[in-house]
Amino acid sequence: MDLGIKGKNALVTGGSRGLGRQAALALAREGVNVAICARGKDRLDETANELKALGVNVSASVADLGDAAAAEAMYERTAGELGSIDILVNNVGGSMGTSDLLSSSVDDFQKVMDVNLWSAVRLMKQALPGMKERGWGRVINIASIYGREWGGTAPYMTAKAAMIAATKSAAMTLASTGVTVNAIAPGSILFPGGSWERFMNNNTPEAVEEFIARNLPAGKFGWPEPIGATVAFLASQHADLIMGACINVDGGQSHNLF
Repeated sequence: MDLGIKGKNALVTGGSRGLGRQAALALAREGVNVAICARGKDRLDETANELKALGVNVSASVADLGDAAAAEAMYERTAGELGSIDILVNNVGGSMGTSDLLSSSVDDFQKVMDVNLWSAVRLMKQALPGMKERGWGRVINIASIYGREWGGTAPYMTAKAAMIAATKSAAMTLASTGVTVNAIAPGSILFPGGSWERFMNNNTPEAVEEFIARNLPAGKFGWPEPIGATVAFLASQHADLIMGACINVDGGQSHNLF
């Protein structure tokens, strides 16, 4: 299927590994020029080289998106190198080792919100006016099933639930403009360097097996490629009627009905 986005420009945050890397690769395979950013340079450069090998223009920036000034500077630099951003994938995030509400400080909440929510809000506010003016654009926010139901740490749940709400609000506001805003809610996705790899390394095989049997109907952890494919489809010309949705990609892990 031709997704109709060849030559578009995309920015994928947290794009050096895991879900962000697969989103960037999936878009590049469709002929999309891709900018990625991450905090670590070595892995960022490796992924940038993978993307360049697919024959598209690539921009790679080291940036901590929890820092408002750094996020703004990264966006401006990226737009200067690639051109106007047509597709924004807000992927950067994490629970940052926090816990339940009583055990997590207000500073813990703020740090998690800065990385997961405010980074996405800031970039949407930078990208959306241009998309609206040009009459076409795509924003895909990587949320979590734990933004839709109980699970995970209190700050992380709060940030991802707020991200889903911001997605819906932006989508409804822009519904008549040719710009769509949607979210993806991954389940437990295993990839090198990710939180579920750490979980497997820090627990006994018996404990891991018990977790899988109790939580994962497919009998195994998820993997990043389906997230990347879903990003590419939501970015495509075929997804014009998908607005304000939050799509679970979780192997049946979540329990919500909506």
